[in-house]
Amino acid sequence: MATVIEKRHLTEITKLFVVSSPLVARNARPGQFVVLRVSETGERVPISIADFDPVAHTITIVVQEVGRTSALICALEEGDEILDFAGPLGLPVALPESGHAVLVGGGFGAGAVYPLARELRTRGVEVSAIVGARTEGLLILRELLEPACDHYHPCTDDGSVGYHGFVSGRLEELIEAGAGYTSCFAVGPMPMMRAVAEVTRPRGLATMVSLDPIMVDGTGMCGGCRVTVDGRTQFACVDGPFFDAHKVDYDQAVARSKMYVDEERLACELAGVGR
Repeated sequence: MATVIEKRHLTEITKLFVVSSPLVARNARPGQFVVLRVSETGERVPISIADFDPVAHTITIVVQEVGRTSALICALEEGDEILDFAGPLGLPVALPESGHAVLVGGGFGAGAVYPLARELRTRGVEVSAIVGARTEGLLILRELLEPACDHYHPCTDDGSVGYHGFVSGRLEELIEAGAGYTSCFAVGPMPMMRAVAEVTRPRGLATMVSLDPIMVDGTGMCGGCRVTVDGRTQFACVDGPFFDAHKVDYDQAVARSKMYVDEERLACELAGVGR
């Protein structure tokens, strides 16, 4: 079993966990994820790897409490064991060897783009990060991500820090100002990634987005995480999680993400968890 060795409260609903998992840490690469389960009757959920250290044998994940299962994960404390901690899963993201990459993270996505930034810097790629949240208090991991980038651009919906507006607006502004981006990677809520794709599409800027549809086994056998990319059925757990942002069928992805809204609401009510 994997063991929680560090827990940090990033916001009231967002927690960071450093987990001891030697085998996962030894094999992890940027862009991959883990699937974890906290109890025998619990749900299996995919979570992006926010950091990995093969020497310390640790994996770092960031979890936002939005439902029953995420509440159970966020309730874990240092020293607690995680029943299932499977990974690394998915394909490592294909990163460039040169140019200027812009990483766009919305909410918890700020944690997921960190390993990309770290790897890109080791390759000598110029790195910009555009990260967003509703307000300054919800902007996470700046102390980790900013030093890993050449340029860091915070955005808040209320204007409490950085750019006043959405990350897609700041991305468009920077592109028009001549930032010279040669590739883009986006991680966050589906509407955010879709908006980023619509900014980069007409400009021909190669863009990848990380999709996290409903998953069960994480090995391609259940078919629950299927998405349509370039007119073909793909499975996010084995063919992704990163896909060409300009070829994703977002309407289908959004519809599938809402298939179990009623069941999720009932589970929250039964568990006394806010959603």
